[in-house]
Amino acid sequence: MARVSSVNIDRVLWCCNDRGINIHELAGAIKVAPETLIPILRGEGEFSLSHLKKIAKFFNKGLLFFLESEPVDENRLRTAGFRTLANDNPDLSPKIKTLIERVERQRQIFLGLRESNDEGQVQTFGPPAVDGLRPSEAALKIRDWLKLGRELTFDSYRTSIEKRGVLVFRSNGYAGAWQLPTDSSVCGFSIVHHHFPIIFVRKQESEKRQLFTLIHELGHLILHANGFVDELDDLYSHSGKEQEANAFAGHFLVPDSFLAEIGDANNPHTANEYESWLNPFSTRLGVSVEVILRRLLESNRLSHGEYESYRKWKSTNVFSNPPGGSRKYRFREPKHMFGDSFVKTVLDALHSRQINITRASSYLDNLRIADIHKLERVYNAF
Repeated sequence: MARVSSVNIDRVLWCCNDRGINIHELAGAIKVAPETLIPILRGEGEFSLSHLKKIAKFFNKGLLFFLESEPVDENRLRTAGFRTLANDNPDLSPKIKTLIERVERQRQIFLGLRESNDEGQVQTFGPPAVDGLRPSEAALKIRDWLKLGRELTFDSYRTSIEKRGVLVFRSNGYAGAWQLPTDSSVCGFSIVHHHFPIIFVRKQESEKRQLFTLIHELGHLILHANGFVDELDDLYSHSGKEQEANAFAGHFLVPDSFLAEIGDANNPHTANEYESWLNPFSTRLGVSVEVILRRLLESNRLSHGEYESYRKWKSTNVFSNPPGGSRKYRFREPKHMFGDSFVKTVLDALHSRQINITRASSYLDNLRIADIHKLERVYNAF
């Protein structure tokens, strides 16, 4: 069995500390006996290549990371955007930090492929200035800037945002590297970059719920020029920057002109009737009934008691990841998770022979070769 003698053990221990695990937990995670791993980490033996590959995969690092002799320099290892999130959210769980790190690495892959594909100057994220504007005014200005089409769905909003130089990622509903922990209430996060900032959205049982998270995170990028990690409670906040992002998202998704079309004559008196009353409007805008109710509340056309009654009735729907179900359409999952901008860039690199199909698979959530060809046909059809 091949042995590696130049492993920087301090880097392995740094990764354990960063992930919030001990050596015994690392041994269990990579399926190596503790009595084998612990002496090596004490300097009493050498790693096998197989063990080192398992460690690198577990910590989402390359092999070379553990062969460098220098101490870990977090300023080099992580972007300013990541460090800002970590500093502003010191209680982030190791699993969430790992996911954020994985998202940042995916962005670096994207940038590297674009540069090698001779895409020219890297696109700068440059929304129009909204300083001093009310949320309603800022929302209308950004809607015009995005040049939204007639179709109003999560995918169409996502496409318009990606065209303006934002990478929009979404978690996977299946267990794996791209799934948010099921015990976490994180709905999404945003990471600021001058070129291709990131929005990450939790996959939920309804795309209408995902849509509010998407625009909430866009609001942070535009209004605050800063990254945020948002939990479910933040999407209902009535104070500070979270309230500003919520107001922006509400006005963006349900402009005043549209709200005026909803008549009050048929306003129901029981919470369970709000769905049937507002479903036609909800479908037309691609938003949830609750978003419309929140706008009616802000406009003093709905009382707090009526709104809270609806929320209490709706709370029977538990916040969770959607069930796994069939993976018949596994080949489409990278498109759903990483978006068209990322997937097209990987496929272009594959077609130009910049990368081989094995590397393309690793960038596309380890998609099987047969499924990569199916995914190619999806894009060739347009």
